Amino acid sequence: MSDEATQNHRWRALFAAYHGPRLSRSILELIVTAAPLAALWTAAWAAASFGLWWLALLFAIPSAGFLVRLFMIQHDCSHRAYFKSAAMNDWLGRIIGVLTLTPHDCWRRTHAIHHATSGNLDRRGIGAVATLTVEEYCALPPLRRAAYRLYRHPAVLFGIGPAFLFLLQHRVPADLMRQGWWPWLSAFGTNAAIALLIGVALWLGGWKPLLLVHLPTLLLASSIGVWLFYVQHQFERTYWARQNGWNATEAALHGSSHYDLPAPLRWITANIGVHHVHHVSSHIPFYRLHRVLRDFPELKAIGRINLLESVRCVGLSLWDEAAKRLISFAEYKRSYKKR
Repeated sequence: MSDEATQNHRWRALFAAYHGPRLSRSILELIVTAAPLAALWTAAWAAASFGLWWLALLFAIPSAGFLVRLFMIQHDCSHRAYFKSAAMNDWLGRIIGVLTLTPHDCWRRTHAIHHATSGNLDRRGIGAVATLTVEEYCALPPLRRAAYRLYRHPAVLFGIGPAFLFLLQHRVPADLMRQGWWPWLSAFGTNAAIALLIGVALWLGGWKPLLLVHLPTLLLASSIGVWLFYVQHQFERTYWARQNGWNATEAALHGSSHYDLPAPLRWITANIGVHHVHHVSSHIPFYRLHRVLRDFPELKAIGRINLLESVRCVGLSLWDEAAKRLISFAEYKRSYKKR
């Protein structure tokens, strides 16, 4: 066994010690996430009832943060990492999925595919941001190049795209059409519960609070969620390899970033920035991820990007297989188009 393979095996063995959620801690994390979200939504409705729409809209900002954190709890549930009981993970995930507009069982399957194929150039597709290599982009006709450039535009990736994903695409199990009846039950069961909640909201307060309190919260939270997912894998020195050279632990550790956020943002995003550790061992509850970094400080530098550096990742759109890094369209134009 090579030194690299030995080290990869060592990381997985070491991380196993951090598996196993604590029921009391999981319940506490749920309370300190759901209770403030409920309070903020109540305050926003109260402001709206007094005609203070500007104040109701302001409440959408912190509400979106807590909704993102609630989604991260659903994310842990999808990995069966939040409770020891699989049934408890699934039912909490399904309940949260009604608020996040994300059918839990569908998303759990597509997210598992993402984990199993992340960084594999020959298995791109479900659960990932579409990424072309330089050679693939070169081979496209002009109209398809334009379509890819439009898809990778920030306004689409972090504005139109998240709204489409959470409001429309999640309503039908598009990526799981041929996997039996269960994805359909998950999607349409969630849709029915969402419709019921909308009906109750309309009955209690009419359409204005729904559109001016809840919709902005959902749209902002969806954009934040997609941004986090993007930054976790779309950075310059990420990892992509063909099937014959792809290694699951290498892809997890070096193809996922350590998004080193300020402490308040780490808390509100439930440590999802420690993404390289999460991808190596997805059964670690989010509240133990920083303990792994504390115990193994050498992991802090792997794939590390800070808040400012993450903004610079937005322009990276093509994978250069020769240089093993993501490049921008501008760099492609300077370096490759003339060849």
